[in-house]
Amino acid sequence: MAEGKEKNENTTHTYNSHSNSNGSRPIRVYADGIYDLFHHGHARSLEQAKKLFPNTYLLVGCCNDETTHKYKGRTVLNEQERYESLRHCRWVDEVIPDAPWVITQEFLDKHQIDYVAHDALPYADASGSGKDVYEYVKSIGKFIETKRTEGISTSDVIMRILKDYNEYVMRNLSRGYTRKQLGLSYVKACILNCLFAMSVWVSMRIRTTYQIKSEKQLRANMGLKKLQEQVKKQQEKVGEKIQEAAETARINRNIWVENADRLVAGFLEMFEEGCHRMGTTIKDRIQEQLRGLEYEDEDEDDESDNSDESSEEESGGSEGVNNDAEKHL
Repeated sequence: MAEGKEKNENTTHTYNSHSNSNGSRPIRVYADGIYDLFHHGHARSLEQAKKLFPNTYLLVGCCNDETTHKYKGRTVLNEQERYESLRHCRWVDEVIPDAPWVITQEFLDKHQIDYVAHDALPYADASGSGKDVYEYVKSIGKFIETKRTEGISTSDVIMRILKDYNEYVMRNLSRGYTRKQLGLSYVKACILNCLFAMSVWVSMRIRTTYQIKSEKQLRANMGLKKLQEQVKKQQEKVGEKIQEAAETARINRNIWVENADRLVAGFLEMFEEGCHRMGTTIKDRIQEQLRGLEYEDEDEDDESDNSDESSEEESGGSEGVNNDAEKHL
């Protein structure tokens, strides 16, 4: 019943099978707990207890509010709500209200209990009668261990609620609950109302921004769609022109062939004439260059003749001078 985290130092008795001698009476298995905020972890533990034997009658004991508040603490659901939650579990055959905190032999005999099913973790006995509330049942060999479901417990559920306390309070205030019903002071209620109004404004702002972006995106998509339609129309027009040209080509094929032949012949004639002109031009230029070279050679010959004559005159003058000198002597 109580949630403990110490290692089990006692020996638990686990049964894999059990057969009744006459087979007429089902095995009566008892499981107990507080079962506050009934969750799937509770349901799975009860399923294990129900499936311990082929023919099992599962009795589930649930402590009342007075006992629970005294030894464990305050619950979210009251005793009647917790009883009703168990009655709606498919694995439960019978609910025993006002279950005792510690199981005794008298209680086992009264309900003809063959075995007690629970997880093996020791639960400290807050009543002071022992170290473990299942100490007696384990000692007489009537305790069968079941496995806990990891990641879920009533304490975990409560911690989730406390973690998001302000959000849940603002949600209930928006649904019409008063601050007195929620146990809020005036100042706390005002603060939460301001936070709620701010969150509403932020959400509306985000929604408006998203709508503006969506509208812009819609307009852009519409513009793109129009452009695509225009391109498609132009493509259709071009296709029609191509089709018309193809049909015209098929109808006037001979005309197209004649025009093509005429164009080719004209091109060849122009090409031949151009080549002739180019050859004539090249020939004329070569002749001009050759004539220029001949003129340069004639000039060079004239210059050489003139230089020879001047040298002869100079030599003749020098000889005359020498003769005159000889005569004088």
